[in-house]
Amino acid sequence: MTAEYKVHGSVAVITMANPPVNGLGLATRQGIVDGLGRANADAAVTSIVITGAGGAFSGGADIKEFGTDKSLQEPNLLSVIAAIENSAKPVVAAMHSVAMGGGLELALGCHYRIAAPGCSIALPEVKLGLIPGAGGTQRLPRVIGVEAALNLIVSGESVKSEMIGAVPGQKLFDKMAASAESLATEALAFAQSVADARPLPLVRNFPCKHPEGDAYFQFARNMVKGMAKNFPAPAKCVDAVEAATKKKFAEGMLVEREIFINLMWTAESRALRHLFMAERAASKIPDVPSDTPKRDIKQVGVIGAGTMGGGISMNFLNAGIPVKILEMKQEALDRGIATIKKNYEAQVKKGKLKQDKYDQRMALLTTTLSYDDFKDCDLIIEAVFEEMGVKEAVFKQLDAVAKPGAILASNTSTLDVDKIAAFTKRPQDVVGMHFFSPANVMKLLEVVRGKDTAKDVLATVMAIGKKIKKTSVVSGVCDGFIGNRMIEQYSRQAGFLLDEGCTPQQVDRAVEKFGFAMGPFRMGDLAGNDIGWAIRKRRATERADMKYSRTADKLCELGRFGQKTGAGWYDYQAGKRDAIPSDLVNKMIEDHRKELGITPRKISDEEIVQRLVFSLVNEGAHILEDGIASKSGDIDMVYLTGYGFPIHRGGPMHYASEVGLFNVVQAMDRFAKNPLDDAEFWKPAPLLAKLAAEGKSFQ
Repeated sequence: MTAEYKVHGSVAVITMANPPVNGLGLATRQGIVDGLGRANADAAVTSIVITGAGGAFSGGADIKEFGTDKSLQEPNLLSVIAAIENSAKPVVAAMHSVAMGGGLELALGCHYRIAAPGCSIALPEVKLGLIPGAGGTQRLPRVIGVEAALNLIVSGESVKSEMIGAVPGQKLFDKMAASAESLATEALAFAQSVADARPLPLVRNFPCKHPEGDAYFQFARNMVKGMAKNFPAPAKCVDAVEAATKKKFAEGMLVEREIFINLMWTAESRALRHLFMAERAASKIPDVPSDTPKRDIKQVGVIGAGTMGGGISMNFLNAGIPVKILEMKQEALDRGIATIKKNYEAQVKKGKLKQDKYDQRMALLTTTLSYDDFKDCDLIIEAVFEEMGVKEAVFKQLDAVAKPGAILASNTSTLDVDKIAAFTKRPQDVVGMHFFSPANVMKLLEVVRGKDTAKDVLATVMAIGKKIKKTSVVSGVCDGFIGNRMIEQYSRQAGFLLDEGCTPQQVDRAVEKFGFAMGPFRMGDLAGNDIGWAIRKRRATERADMKYSRTADKLCELGRFGQKTGAGWYDYQAGKRDAIPSDLVNKMIEDHRKELGITPRKISDEEIVQRLVFSLVNEGAHILEDGIASKSGDIDMVYLTGYGFPIHRGGPMHYASEVGLFNVVQAMDRFAKNPLDDAEFWKPAPLLAKLAAEGKSFQ
């Protein structure tokens, strides 16, 4: 049983005890109902308190039951709330720490509510592509007002209890406790004080109106439409709250339930629920237990004060961790520090960062021109040029000066971490930490596990990734790891599409319409086309059998490296990032086709999207087979947080499962017959072929 029952004098206390956030799983729900029955049957009990053990009142649904029959079994949450409302004795919710989702809906079903300060109040279901499904859209407007409730429900964001408690006329809390520590005592006293109250107040009976009715809800719909074009749930939140103002409570509940059930079946909600689960699963490494001891990280060293080094440093400064940046020349250090200051000052100017916080962060930053000054660093990250000889020189020097137990990390995006580790006498302390540019903004951190990387190093780096607010995903060692190994196939297909008849803008437009933040050619211009060129030249000798379009090389031979040179696949005006189609580039592509004797053909947006996305899927399947990623959700997290894959599609592997792996394989068979494509690549990865044949999906 995950709900404890105790009697204190005349008050029965039901304590939800399902760590970590007292999720409302089947056993917890049953425990609450059983406790209510015992309390009502005990003549010595005059009132009841429901609270939560540990660090939460309740965070809502138990994620372990997502997608299982247990989430639907009786008593479901609606039945639990009905049992609370029907209790003959008053039920008081003693809310603290976290009261979110179903946890808040449970509290709204109680007759009275007392809250500790600092309790986070939220209905975050919209972030899963849903609306609250246990009365949240009908009860919350009745206690805090229609507009405040709709704002909370549509945003899914949390607000502190003391902010709500300070609003005149609010009826969410009948009493605010003096502190979290005094909540239990105050809840017992409050429950005793309302023991004889009759009739018992029910939120369902509170009035719910908006003075401007139709006009307000139309305004709300217009606002939501502009903010959530790919997601249906926010607009449905408006519909449900409007029903609360125009229908009887029972009818409003039916509207809420119908909307909730319909949204459960949408691809968008499935994608968001997959993202929710995959993000949490990414932090779990099969052979590294959660209780693995972690090394203390009290000071970080960063080698390189350029764009990457500066961005990496800001992550740690933001988290309150001292950083020491190394450069070879004072001028380079000065430029790097000036850029960090400029970034922070821009935040201060926009009101996103307070001056005292800026001062605190800059005070944590020191600089050096000597490796010797890294002797006290616990974690050292290099962000130097992507060339193995340069990495060798850096790691040999680090091996000589770093203290025993210091973690030595490389920000390499493609190079062999095992080779880098071999430059030291401590390969167990070496790991890849691949940040994405701009490193102070992008959420993704690829943590590359070498063959000798110690488990406590891996556990420490995953923990520090969480501390600096990154989504950390573990990758094995291979050329390009997860993200860049896959993006190579995506980029190859983009090149073939140019050879066959597309323009860069047509390809980008099709992919962006699908939902990518940026098409492959705009992305290349932003990242720098010379980076891909250097990688292709390196691979020309290593993988001579790999087929490429020559258009990207021709572009780089013209010096068109992208936004930084004012010209890439597109033209750019000084000081602007607008991508302007280039007649010169389109002429270059046409001339290249003529050299190859290719007659251009009309290519549909559907073919463009399928070739690009399914190339990711097939390479992703190879990555799973090779053990580079431990689960398909990790691949999706890499693409959702690092490569601009549309969130409402759920990542490439999830999207392929939505399309149906049988259909993916059929499309790949068609692409393999294209004489200008790479027939060998389009052979389905064995894992993909097996799952498709068995009618299964990626797990």
